[in-house]
Amino acid sequence: MTAQAAAELHTIIDLIRYGASRFNAAGLTFGHSYDNALDEATSLVLHALHLPPDLGPAYGQARVLADEKQQILALFQRRIDERVPAAYLNGEAWFAGLNFKSDARALVPRSPIAELILEGFEPWLAGREVSRALDLCTGSGCIAIAMGHYYPNWQVDGSDINDAALSLAAENKQRLLAHNVELLRSDLFDGLQGRVYDLIVTNPPYVTNAETDALPREYAHEPELALRAGDDGLDLVLKILRDAPDHLSEAGLLICEVGDSEQHVVRLLPELDLAWIEFKVGQMGIFAVEAAELRAHHARIAGLAAQR
Repeated sequence: MTAQAAAELHTIIDLIRYGASRFNAAGLTFGHSYDNALDEATSLVLHALHLPPDLGPAYGQARVLADEKQQILALFQRRIDERVPAAYLNGEAWFAGLNFKSDARALVPRSPIAELILEGFEPWLAGREVSRALDLCTGSGCIAIAMGHYYPNWQVDGSDINDAALSLAAENKQRLLAHNVELLRSDLFDGLQGRVYDLIVTNPPYVTNAETDALPREYAHEPELALRAGDDGLDLVLKILRDAPDHLSEAGLLICEVGDSEQHVVRLLPELDLAWIEFKVGQMGIFAVEAAELRAHHARIAGLAAQR
């Protein structure tokens, strides 16, 4: 932008409006914590000014100093030129009402599972008691740590194959004082021998090869290991469905996110009784399934998984 244009921006609201306009004009893709240009611009401006995200609207007319303005405009330019997700520029993301550190070691926290955590996983748990829970493929640790935060009587494990992601999860565990969360390195269930859970929650890689190749540039900043999952997106999901019964208590429950690969799950396993969860915004490709149901269809699931 020209120096003259920058000189005409004076207040917080001026910069938010300008950033949103620039983002829309640049054709950015949203979906990493924020789903629109205005919210992303707001987050970047308030972050640069060290102001809280719930800042009252009256402060919108507060004037911004010249050096503050330059920092904000530099963030805007990086967002446009490099297509870096705003959460990576800010270094933080909100999930289930908690503030997590976010960087390129793991996906930006954004799963609809946050809504389930805040609602106690009801009605899917149907009042059953949970003493041990697992977040499989924990990434940044957001699901495990949020479960530990809201349910302090649970012992929660968070596992991942990616050492870099686990290092970020460890920082978030310390950041949010999640004393009842244990982080473990494991390739799916391979490193969890002997551990049994009442609830397993997983947001594994489930993006198809074709979809991964076609993702907007913003997603290239995230680890591909956490996205790509074969031609139908189910390379890991089928292994999870196969092995989960060995780690679920008799009345245990598995909740699994598969996104748009829902259609492939239904096609491959029409006989499996999956409860597709309805969220406030509709279905989001997340199902709940009872341990007994997985055990009843284990042979069929194992056969499909063996083909991967």
